[in-house]
Amino acid sequence: MLVSLAIWLSLLTASIVISLTPGAGAINTMSNSMTVGWRRSVWGILGQQSALLVHIVIVAAGVGVLVSNTPILFNTIRYLGAAYLVFLGARLLLAKPADASHEVRSARANESGWSMLRRGFWVNLLNPKAIVFFLAFIPQFIKPSQPLLEQYLILTATVVCVDVIVMWGFFAVAARPFQRYMETARGQRILNSVFGALFICVAGLLAFFH
Repeated sequence: MLVSLAIWLSLLTASIVISLTPGAGAINTMSNSMTVGWRRSVWGILGQQSALLVHIVIVAAGVGVLVSNTPILFNTIRYLGAAYLVFLGARLLLAKPADASHEVRSARANESGWSMLRRGFWVNLLNPKAIVFFLAFIPQFIKPSQPLLEQYLILTATVVCVDVIVMWGFFAVAARPFQRYMETARGQRILNSVFGALFICVAGLLAFFH
């Protein structure tokens, strides 16, 4: 057996805990759920998973060691990620609320799935700490003596499935009660300010704490 039940259950538990830890991905998911609805917020989640796949491939290929051991490269990616989160936060803070509920519904319908997928991808990809984390995380569940490809496939499938379920089934659902606030200009300003500030706070943590 490539992965024992005990190891897989440990992987499953660790994946759940990691996914439940609030971060830029969770904030992006909740923001999407409030603005475009729970069902369509899955596009942003899929974008985040595509970045997660890239991180795993980077670590599996050994490039993660290069990133973690090269301060200039690591910091370049880190600051780019922080800058992108600040951009998203500033865009929310400066967004003008729609004047009527039908305009809000129209705005929800107009953002394409590709736009949300792309944003979710960059939110997760521009986080070098994710690469460093996977460098420490992945070896705990990989046996070098066993076929590596199959083990990585099991690990990837588990991590991605858990993250999709947590993001869509927990964070996106948690944002649904706040959707009614998007029907008023005041509610939009409050929620945009809250989530804009959260994006900027996460950017600050990414840029200044390492």
